[in-house]
Amino acid sequence: MKLQDALRRAQSQGLDLVEVAPNANPPVCRIVDFGKYRYEVAKQEKDKRQSTSKLKELKFRVNCAEHDYMTKIRRGEQFLDKGNKLKIQLQFRGREMAHKDLGEAVMRRVKEDLSGMAVVEMEAKQVGKSINMTLSPLPANKRKRRFSLAEHDTEDIEDDSNEVHEDDAE
Repeated sequence: MKLQDALRRAQSQGLDLVEVAPNANPPVCRIVDFGKYRYEVAKQEKDKRQSTSKLKELKFRVNCAEHDYMTKIRRGEQFLDKGNKLKIQLQFRGREMAHKDLGEAVMRRVKEDLSGMAVVEMEAKQVGKSINMTLSPLPANKRKRRFSLAEHDTEDIEDDSNEVHEDDAE
């Protein structure tokens, strides 16, 4: 379409003619509201800038109870699902240092449980009285959650609805 025809059409609709791809042959233009177009472009740029990931941290102990472990793993999945990096720290206290093999086993288990969501960026290594490991999230289309929050939330809600509270009984 000729430039003059495109300008006339844009003016008749009360919109603007915006050059979208100036390097194309011929250049590509769109008839849009220029203010709305600038807003959309700014919004896309802002989304790109927000993609920088934060570093979240999970702390474990050697003798961590199963329920506590699963709660932390689910929380770790949430962090990774949002695109954040995850630092896993296993803290030793007192005589627990004599059982480094137990700490390494916990770290292997964490690595295995989060393998569907992340890849190991820094392998587990001991620094002082702790073992540290860093995980980076997989691309969004390759992430697969193993420990969903929805299953546990619905169970808690159903259990609460069947309970009779002392205040209600009176």
